[in-house]
Amino acid sequence: MKIDAKYTDLHKNIEHLRSKMMKTGYNKGLLNSETIKYSQKLDELIIQHQTSQRKN
Repeated sequence: MKIDAKYTDLHKNIEHLRSKMMKTGYNKGLLNSETIKYSQKLDELIIQHQTSQRKN
């Protein structure tokens, strides 16, 4: 059960950050430092997600 909650939280964080990145990219441009920051953080979360799936 604890793993499911962690997975759900991680998935929600990924979707939230993806939305923020897309809005920032649209409004400020894809090469804007804020957009790139969101993209890099999103990459980290996706790697965490993939790593946790491999362990299960």
